[in-house]
Order: sequence, then structure tokens, then C-alpha cells
Amino acid sequence: MDGYCGYNQVPDVTLVGCWAHARRKFNEALKALPDSQEGKKVKANEGLYFCNQLYSIERKLKHVDPTERYEQRLEKSRSILDLFSAWLYEQKDLVLPKSALGKAIIYCLNQWNDLEAFLLDGHLEIDNNRSERSIKPFVIGRKNWMFSNTPRGARGSAVMYSVVETAKENDLSPYHYLRYLF
Repeated sequence: MDGYCGYNQVPDVTLVGCWAHARRKFNEALKALPDSQEGKKVKANEGLYFCNQLYSIERKLKHVDPTERYEQRLEKSRSILDLFSAWLYEQKDLVLPKSALGKAIIYCLNQWNDLEAFLLDGHLEIDNNRSERSIKPFVIGRKNWMFSNTPRGARGSAVMYSVVETAKENDLSPYHYLRYLF
């Protein structure tokens, strides 16, 4: 999840923070640096390094079963998270809170419990990239729906998007799935 506070209102759901969002904040902090700092050891690189270590572990666990993923995460990712948390608290008072790096650090600290939640279950993902990719066609289609003549037509389009994306998520051919349904 991306830190939106409305998610806290949904009952019986495990909220999992999105490491892609956290990682992006450190990338933005790097981009905000003057060119003269490029390639030097800077704090934003250190934060990014922690994030990259987690993603490196996840790549290796991509094709293992959820039980193995859970166990490997506890063995390998837990220690990185502990070091990263200590680093975040150490840096918090050393950087300007309104700076890009300060915002990255504060974001991670504010989201920490949710960012750690991927450790709870091997079925949980480290980021929400897959779900964001699945809604992208819907977001793009929003402009097209401006020309739906009726609310019923717009609703029909939204339902079709949902059916097609559900088929894709379940490794089904959208064409064959639609033929089956209709």
C-alpha cells in the first residue's frame, strides 16, 4: 500500500507497505542532489542500498513456495530491516525534514509497521506493483469514459475492465474468458 490513510478503515485486511514507494523516495532524494554530488557516498544512496538488498532477496525467492519464502525472509530480510530501521532513526535528526532525503526517511518511519508486514506471510508481496499494473488500464480508460453517454454505459465499461483484468490476473486468456462468460 502507498500510505493512504483510508486503507486503515478496511476491516480484516493485512496492510502491507509498498517498498517500491519507499525505494522511489530515496531515488527522488538522489535526483534532488546537485550534479557535483553524483557518484559520491551520500546518505540517499545508503537508504537506497537497504531497499535494493530487500529486492535482491525477493528476486531469489520469486519461484519458491510461500512457506519457504516466509522462512527465507525471516532469515535474510529481518536483519536488513533491523539495520535499516536503526539507520533511519540515526539519520532522522541529522537531515532537514523538508528535504527530499528527510521526506524519504520520514515516509519510511511513518510506514514502518506496514513496510515490515510482508514478513508475516510468504503469500504477501513486498510491493503493490502488480496491483497498480492491473488498474493502469482502468486509469487510462477514465478519459475515454468521459464520452460514455450514460452512467449505465460507464458502469458497463468498468465491469468489462474488471472482468478482463481478473482473467489476466488468473493467467486466463481474456478473449476465451469473455467467450466462456458470454
